[in-house]
Amino acid sequence: MAKKNPKFDLKLKYQKALEISLILGLILLISAFKYFPSIKIKGVNKIYHNEFIKAETVYNTKQEAAPPPPPKPPIPIEAPTDIVNDDVIIENSEIDFKANLTPPPPPPVDSGNENFPDKFVPVEEIPQPIGGIQAIQKKIVYPQLAKRAMIEGKVIVKAFVDEKGNVVKAEVIKGIGGGCDEAAINSVLATKFKPGKQRGKPVKAIVVIPIQFKLY
Repeated sequence: MAKKNPKFDLKLKYQKALEISLILGLILLISAFKYFPSIKIKGVNKIYHNEFIKAETVYNTKQEAAPPPPPKPPIPIEAPTDIVNDDVIIENSEIDFKANLTPPPPPPVDSGNENFPDKFVPVEEIPQPIGGIQAIQKKIVYPQLAKRAMIEGKVIVKAFVDEKGNVVKAEVIKGIGGGCDEAAINSVLATKFKPGKQRGKPVKAIVVIPIQFKLY
């Protein structure tokens, strides 16, 4: 390995050069504190301006009261009923594509019993179908149009029952179409009921009946 020339090797003079630099730096620092012990700073004259704030009179404002909101509409309450809606599967649900479709019969005409109240009047005992809801479901004839259209669902019927337990009128509250509404009304009209009672006496009453239409 070649050796460096001592004349050009900087590492040999590094220690000596560092010591000389430190000595010179100390000399300069001591001279600065000796010959320039203090430095005077010229003062800065500050000019203050008087600011005047004008107070304004604040008058109390009268806030007008907002008009009251409009009253909420009454929530419709469904008539109470003790009838339990059991799903009944109609056995004969085969579709006869060769059968001639006939339009559903018109709804039955009121027979003239107009002594029923327009609104639901609660009674102690509401009318009950003899044989339960099953008796109404068994009287349903599933319309061919509803079978072809695969219409299923629940029809809500309002029945007007007299003191003898006869349904004198029936109305559809919620229907599904396809002839099912008329079939539900016919099955309710053909069912005998136990009349409603008030203080132990038979009275005219209104009952809401849910009827299920299900193919399978």
